[in-house]
Amino acid sequence: MAQLNDQDSQSPPVWAIFGDLMSGLVGVFVLLLIWVLGFQLELSKTLEEEVAKRQASEQRRLALETALADPLASGRVTLNNGRIGISGSVLFSLNSAELQPQGRELLHTLVTPLQVYLGERNEMLMVSGFTDDLPIQQGNNRFDDNWELSAQRALTVTRALIEQGMPANMVFAAAFGAQQPVASNSDKDGRSKNRRVEMAPVPKNSDHVAAQ
Repeated sequence: MAQLNDQDSQSPPVWAIFGDLMSGLVGVFVLLLIWVLGFQLELSKTLEEEVAKRQASEQRRLALETALADPLASGRVTLNNGRIGISGSVLFSLNSAELQPQGRELLHTLVTPLQVYLGERNEMLMVSGFTDDLPIQQGNNRFDDNWELSAQRALTVTRALIEQGMPANMVFAAAFGAQQPVASNSDKDGRSKNRRVEMAPVPKNSDHVAAQ
């Protein structure tokens, strides 16, 4: 009987087991609380970064609108998501890569505000050529297809900007042919909108430029 009493006295009390259990639960709760707080801080940081990016993007848009106030007001150029658009008919005759006088004059008015804008932000200008989806007219032996026409037009605009004062290391050309239309090619008005040259400021970063 005394032996049984000794065994009972050596068994851990219930309150000790309960205390260990509660300590474990508190530990789990603390870990969960730390994880939740960490997640909230990370989410808050991400939101702040996104807001900062949007604010910076809006500031760039406003700065570009200010720099191009005159040509935008006259309707000679458009500005959409930071991309400056010029109708192909303003710059070139149909199926031609020879710059028209009115197009050269327009580019001349853009050089100074663009150069200031790019210099302040350490950016460069990508000049992109686009066409409609109609094949090159028969008898035109200068260009094999729309890719070549869009490339030559982009180069013509790029060289004209350089001739009128844009530093050569701040501008480059790109060709898209009939790809990335902004309107339907099923009618004359849509095709006219697709025959265009766009200029877009991009960071001086080789990876970003290659991605464009």
